[in-house]
Amino acid sequence: MSTNRKTHFGFTQVDEADKAGMVHGVFSSVASKYDIMNDAMSMGIHRVWKEAMMDWLAPQPGQKLLDVAGGTGDISFKFNERAKGQAHATVLDMTESMLVEGTRRPEAEAMGERLDWVVGDAMALPFKDNSFDVYTISFGIRNVTRIQDAINEAYRVLRPGGRFMVLEFSAIPNPAMQWAYDRYSFNVIPKLGEIIANDRDSYQYLVESIRKFPKQEPFAEMIRKGGFSNVKYRNLSLGIAALHSGWKL
Repeated sequence: MSTNRKTHFGFTQVDEADKAGMVHGVFSSVASKYDIMNDAMSMGIHRVWKEAMMDWLAPQPGQKLLDVAGGTGDISFKFNERAKGQAHATVLDMTESMLVEGTRRPEAEAMGERLDWVVGDAMALPFKDNSFDVYTISFGIRNVTRIQDAINEAYRVLRPGGRFMVLEFSAIPNPAMQWAYDRYSFNVIPKLGEIIANDRDSYQYLVESIRKFPKQEPFAEMIRKGGFSNVKYRNLSLGIAALHSGWKL
C-alpha cells in the first residue's frame, strides 16, 4: 500500500507522486493540437484574456520574464512584443513536446537569443534566487501537484520589486451562469478534444481540473501566504477566468 499523500487528478484521487507523470501524459498527448484546441474551447476568447494580462503587466524593455508552464510560448511572445522587442523570456514547461512545438513558431525565431526553453518543474525551479523581474503562469498552476510550493518558488526566483501574475480558469459568482457554463464545459469540450485532438480523456481531465482549483479569494490568500504583497485579482468574462497579481516587496 502506498504511503504517499493524496491529491486529485481531475475528479480522481491519486498519489501525489503519480500526478506529475499523469499531467505530463495529458500534455504530451495534446501538444500538436494544443493551440488549435485553445481557440476551439474558448471560441478565441483566451486571446482576449492574454491581452488583458499584458495590459495589467505593462511589460517594459529590458525586463526578464519567466513564463512557467509556458507551453508553446504564447505569453512570452506577447510579453516581448509589448516590451518593444527588448525583453528576455524563459519558457519553462515540464512537457518537452510542448516546448518543441513552440520552437517551431516564427515568433521564436524572431526573438533569437532573447528566448530560452527549459524543461523543468514549477515546484523546484532550476534558477537562482532573485533571477527574474516577472513570473507568469497561464492555465498551468491548477495542474501543479502542490500549488503552494509553486507559489513559494515563484517568490524565491523573483527579484525584490518583481511581479507575479497568474491567469487561470476560475468560478462565476452567479450560480445560474456557472451552471450553464458547466453544461458547456462537460458536454462540449471533451467532444471537441475527441474530434480535433483525437483525445477525449485529456480534455475531460482539463474540465475536471478547473472545478478542483480554488476560487478567487482562497487562491489570493495562497499567494499572500507565499510572501507576496498587494495581492489583487480581476475576473475575466464574468469569472470564467481570473487574473491574480502580487508583488515581491
